[in-house]
Amino acid sequence: MNRLTKAYVMELTTLLQTYATQVRGLIITGNQKFFSAGADLHEIAALNGPSGLEFSQMGQRLMNSIEFLPVPVYAAISGYCMGGGLDLALACHRRIASPNAIFGHRGAALGLITGWGGTQRLPRLVGRATALQMFVAADKITASYGLRIGLIDAVAEDPLQCCVTELAGGDHDG
Repeated sequence: MNRLTKAYVMELTTLLQTYATQVRGLIITGNQKFFSAGADLHEIAALNGPSGLEFSQMGQRLMNSIEFLPVPVYAAISGYCMGGGLDLALACHRRIASPNAIFGHRGAALGLITGWGGTQRLPRLVGRATALQMFVAADKITASYGLRIGLIDAVAEDPLQCCVTELAGGDHDG
């Protein structure tokens, strides 16, 4: 499910810091069923005030590292892209999804709200009203609707190949 555990978030942040100047571009992807299901809810349940703040700041560091990477960063999205996984995709410069991609910030259904920058990035892409609807109603949306509202940049049968092609400077099958 590609959960964004504390250990995984720290590892991704370290990798970005290590290789940021050594790459021409970056593609973040998951598998056919899950781009990422988001943060690990068992870890979140164990947090208290101070550790919750630390976890939030850790996620913000990762998302800011992605957003401000000086090379193009693509999200190649298939399957579920939820919660912190959506925050991860929102931090990328371009988002290309397969037709089966499902997006959502389901935290409100669990009494949670993202602390990783999604509340800032999502409204910039889709507008305040749509972002509020996604956050408060915890709606899941399809790739075709995500394209219509500006959440994603393209829908492609093979989003990873589309990202590779775009990074190489060619056209894609969008």
